[in-house]
Amino acid sequence: MTTKDIFEIKSREHFQDLALEVFQFQFEKSPVYRTFCDHLHKSPQNVTHLDHIPYLPIEFFKRHEIINSEAKVQTVFESSGTTGKQTSKHYVSDLSIYEQSFLKGFELNYGNIEDYCLLALLPSYLEREHSSLIYMVKELIEKSKHPMSGFYLEKGDELKKTLNSLQEKRSKILLIGVSYALLDFVEKGSFPLSNTIVMETGGMKGRRKEMVREELHHYLKEGFGQKNIHSEYGMTELLSQAYSKGKGIFNCPPWMKVVVRDPEDPLTLLKTGQNGGVNIIDLANINSCAFIATQDLGKLYPDGSFEILGRFDHSDIRGCNLLAL
Repeated sequence: MTTKDIFEIKSREHFQDLALEVFQFQFEKSPVYRTFCDHLHKSPQNVTHLDHIPYLPIEFFKRHEIINSEAKVQTVFESSGTTGKQTSKHYVSDLSIYEQSFLKGFELNYGNIEDYCLLALLPSYLEREHSSLIYMVKELIEKSKHPMSGFYLEKGDELKKTLNSLQEKRSKILLIGVSYALLDFVEKGSFPLSNTIVMETGGMKGRRKEMVREELHHYLKEGFGQKNIHSEYGMTELLSQAYSKGKGIFNCPPWMKVVVRDPEDPLTLLKTGQNGGVNIIDLANINSCAFIATQDLGKLYPDGSFEILGRFDHSDIRGCNLLAL
């Protein structure tokens, strides 16, 4: 198995076969994941189906270095967190795998990045050099090759001028930003856009009160004159992203899959249509952990798409906490 195999998955059967190979590889090469699996009495000998693979609670990334023991660390991505809060760290051994993943994932959903001018309402790379999201957007900005592509957080006036210029030229625009920054921008005056994808990456980051998705998207649709607001779903601990083109329904690239677990029993997976904890398989995360139990709540649909409904509060993560002990 090579990384090339991961990015050329053609069927469910192919995905399952590769997932089982990745499970065996990580069982053998990742000491933290091996210890976790041993506690659950799971091994390549008795894990013969996708549904049997154990999912590592995402909290482990706050306390352990989760990486292939034979790999060297090339960079460390770190979650933003809040003051005094322990952050997650993702030890990455090969940035080229991440670059393949986010570029191929973008192309599958939106086509060639060179067709767009990418405007980011996000902190710059110099401010957040350990953010996986900022690293991705920085690379996409560079690959767009458009002279006006760039980071525009705290540059509202400059962004307006840029948008006006691009509108006059009828250029294709991708405006991507954290929720609070997009809201701040439209609150200073509606700015109807054509030939534009407006994409939120979530996160009020303590700047504003949290909103449900419908309320957030309502304000953004009105402010930007859009029929739909797109969304990006990713996290520090992953090397792949899912995208929504409207209504908060996300689709994964072929090497990524979401399943939903029982909130009371984290080892039990639920059927489609039921609400539960979101588990993610990210085969691009081959040198870390490809099987992660997140703290998000979600619903899975029969076609493999999914919706994020919120997060577990501290009283509701009993299952993950038990596994993390």
